[in-house]
Amino acid sequence: MGTALARAAQWTAAGSGTGTLEITPLNESLLNQIITFAEDFSTRHPQEAAFVFREPLEWKTQLGFSVFGEGYDINGATVQSEAKGKDDQPLLLLTGSTLRVRSFDQLSCLLQIAMEKKLKEAQACLEANRDPIVKILGPEYGTVEGEDTSMLHLLDKVKKDDDPETEIKMKIFLLLHQLDLQLLNSSLKHISQDVRLNPAAINNEVNLLKNFSGKGEETVLESLEYTSDYTFSNGCRAPPWRQVHGEICYLVIKPHDTDPLYITCSTAGVFLNGGELKGKDDIDYERKSYVYKDIVTFLRERSPRFVENMAKQEYNFFKEPTYEKNYQRMEVVDAKVPGQSQNLYDFTEKNVCEKVKSSAARRRSIDKKKLEPSMKWKNTGLCASHSDKAAKKDTEEEGRSSAVSLKIKKKASGISSESVKIQPASKCKASGRFEDVSESSSETEEDEEQPIRHQEGNTDLPSEYWGIQKLAKYLKGGNPTATVIALCSMRDFNLAQETCQLAIRDIGCLEVLINLLDTEEIKCQIGSLKILKEISQNTLIRHAIADLGGLQIMVKILDSPDKDLKCLAAETIANVARFKRARRTVRQHGGIKRLVGLLECISVGSTSLTLYQAKDTEIARCGALALWSCSKSIKNKEAIRKAGGIPLLARWLKCSHANILTPVVGTLQECASEPSYRLAIRTEGMIENLVKNLSSEHEELQMHCASAIFKCAEDKETRDLVRQHGGLQPLSVLLGNSENKRLLAAVTGAIWKCAISGENVSKFREYKAVEALVGLLIDQPEEVLVNVVGALGECCQEPINRTIIRKCGGIPPLVKLLTGTDQALLVNVTKAVGACATEPENMMIIDRLDGVRLLWSLLKNPNPDVQASAAWAICPCIENAKDAGEMVRSFVGGLELIVNLLKSKNKEVLASVCAAITNIAKDEENLAVITDHGVVPLLSKLANTNNDKLRRHLAEAISQCCMWGSNRVTFGETKAVAPLVRYLKSNDPSVHRATAQALYQLSEDPNNCITMHENGVVKLLLAMVGSTDEALQEAAAGCIANIRRLALATEKAKYG
Repeated sequence: MGTALARAAQWTAAGSGTGTLEITPLNESLLNQIITFAEDFSTRHPQEAAFVFREPLEWKTQLGFSVFGEGYDINGATVQSEAKGKDDQPLLLLTGSTLRVRSFDQLSCLLQIAMEKKLKEAQACLEANRDPIVKILGPEYGTVEGEDTSMLHLLDKVKKDDDPETEIKMKIFLLLHQLDLQLLNSSLKHISQDVRLNPAAINNEVNLLKNFSGKGEETVLESLEYTSDYTFSNGCRAPPWRQVHGEICYLVIKPHDTDPLYITCSTAGVFLNGGELKGKDDIDYERKSYVYKDIVTFLRERSPRFVENMAKQEYNFFKEPTYEKNYQRMEVVDAKVPGQSQNLYDFTEKNVCEKVKSSAARRRSIDKKKLEPSMKWKNTGLCASHSDKAAKKDTEEEGRSSAVSLKIKKKASGISSESVKIQPASKCKASGRFEDVSESSSETEEDEEQPIRHQEGNTDLPSEYWGIQKLAKYLKGGNPTATVIALCSMRDFNLAQETCQLAIRDIGCLEVLINLLDTEEIKCQIGSLKILKEISQNTLIRHAIADLGGLQIMVKILDSPDKDLKCLAAETIANVARFKRARRTVRQHGGIKRLVGLLECISVGSTSLTLYQAKDTEIARCGALALWSCSKSIKNKEAIRKAGGIPLLARWLKCSHANILTPVVGTLQECASEPSYRLAIRTEGMIENLVKNLSSEHEELQMHCASAIFKCAEDKETRDLVRQHGGLQPLSVLLGNSENKRLLAAVTGAIWKCAISGENVSKFREYKAVEALVGLLIDQPEEVLVNVVGALGECCQEPINRTIIRKCGGIPPLVKLLTGTDQALLVNVTKAVGACATEPENMMIIDRLDGVRLLWSLLKNPNPDVQASAAWAICPCIENAKDAGEMVRSFVGGLELIVNLLKSKNKEVLASVCAAITNIAKDEENLAVITDHGVVPLLSKLANTNNDKLRRHLAEAISQCCMWGSNRVTFGETKAVAPLVRYLKSNDPSVHRATAQALYQLSEDPNNCITMHENGVVKLLLAMVGSTDEALQEAAAGCIANIRRLALATEKAKYG
């Protein structure tokens, strides 16, 4: 078990604490196997279960003393077992929250007592006892690297003396060793599914990077070289004794901004090794970092300069398409400033499409020149916006030149005008930088690029604009005291107003504010951050802050000992990181780990906070806000998990302060799209707190809790937990709040997913949720309707709910929704209409409203999910409609349409269409029509399938189609009989029944009987004659009878 924990289990460090087991599917699987082993140990091995451990297994438990019953003595907060060892000490002792267990017997009992908390208890036990064998048997049995000789020593000891305890130790050691092997094998199954690297892939990546590398500031790397020039026949460069470990080659990489990196490329991925060994012609092969999927990913995490230069290099290696019509034309005004050179920008033809020249004749803002910037110019932000008269006037009053540059010189300390270079004209924001292709494609870009705002004249400028402009000169050129006063004065303006925000950007104050963050003056940093926090609500300002490197400085500030500074930095990051590039910057500069660190606080759960605790809580709130913004990226979600963020978020979820609960739950619901987070939310006991906060007075908190439940309720265990913790009633109550559409969408989504479980549907009926859902079918946005209709479709599992929907007038609006265009809504509404159609009274209303025709028309929809859902819904409509045959024939081209769907590649579409054909073929005239449309050869082509769902409905369709003309013979000729025989080997009883009925019908043809007999059908059917399923019995017996009759007739004809 020690080996499996050391090598297979996945560990992390939460904040600054000790290593903890990550909540991952692999770890959960390992823990469940260990729990099963420990639970069954006392019954399978009673003698070994009584063995007293050398030292007790000790850990912090979540179990209270009240869970212990018979067999335990409870004295206040102390619990001890009645069973005791030879030293008269209890085999189980609980003191406060510390639990000590000294035998497998007690361990088994404890896990049974723990019930749903057993997974958490096992996790806590193993985290506190990393090598439990040492505690159980002694240090001589500990897990060791290399050759383990403890088994040999034990055998010698058993031979030398007859001590029964030694023999028991031997048995326990063997059992634990067997468990270890089982855990390692289990982990191998998970690991084997990972993508493996090969020499060719690594060589291609190295060659690609070499094209970008070399001397010069613009290259991505200075150099990249193999440590060995010799290549083995398998493509590897690693020595043979390292190839057995999966290692392929070793590289020395020299980035521009770090020391040389020595890396190992293996089949498992890329990682940092120990580098060259001093005095030896060899390297230290030990892994020193995480394992990354490829070299580029490794370098992205290690070298910010690599990321920057890679983006620049892409322009030179990819041909730029002409997309000028998709971009706005940019107005460029050239302003001559005293002391400035004649040319503002002196770009060559190679870099930009047009040269922008400056002259005195073009000083006024009304003289404008329209330029179409090139793709490269647009994407790097190297375009100038106009400088209005006010800015020029102020610049002339200052009487000093301002350097126009995108590279802002940072102040080391102090705030003198000589050390800060300001750009008076506003910069054009980058409109389309290359984004990281590995970022989530499903991310919603909240901050799409918007048109640049231009002030067309001085008459439209409000007084605030001039006020901020006057403050600018004190901010740019004053001493620290003057700067602080200027910052305080600037905060007196209404910074939420767009005019003030853009004034700060246009006159060059934004660069100064960011420069101030890089000083040692705390007051200046705080003042600057307070302004940046306010103005970063603006989309343009957010992008400008990211362009000017503000995020990198804010991430560094998170390490500051000043708590106010950390709070402001985290809040500003939360505002800026609302677009993809900013989120990536935060991660690449170590921001995620620092933000997770802000969540560490001792005041979690306290009702009355001291001033010190309140400040810690405020820091955690700001950290959670920033993590919430960053968590919209898949890579950031993974980074939060690896940084130990999940247990910290779980701790804060238990507090009662809504101001921190909202960002914490917001982060969790954002991350709940990932399976590992859903598992953690369930196992960390967060569902109970999410349910509790559904009854909060704050609607935003309620919305995020409902949204988290919506995403997590994909798993049955979570749906059961929501019910057990009483979450279904508050969800039903919240349906009454129809004004808040975002809350309503989250609540209806949670109800939809929870209603997948039948037990929850019964509860929803008790709480009158079905009636409330029907009331929401009218005048609601599509995101609400999708969830409402989905919930109604699941509630139709119970016949009484189908009646309730009809009585509440829900069928007409459902049928009306069949005319919509939203694909997700169509999938759900067809399912709901189909479920309602199983009641004859409902079917009459659907038929009267022309609902079946609408369903049939959805078979033309290009979306396979809509096609399949519509076909499934048609089945109960045909079954329960009066004169169904005539109704189906009335749809012009309808039968040909459904037969042609048998050519689909989608298994669900094929299964649903086969089910529909089964019902259509019950009418003889319709069967004749679909036979003419070629249904028999199309069904025969599908016979060679391994999908049991398709097999069942295909067999039923073949059985029904045999009722017309020579279809039985045609099925035999089109090779459909032999594959059907193989269906009888399936494990699904419904497949057996449908197949036996199809074979019975096909056996009416002598040639089919011969084919069946040759494929061994008789032996398979004989076993099914004794089935408890009467339909299967009858069909199997009938088929065997037909084969036997043919055999008798053949013998009679042959021998007379």
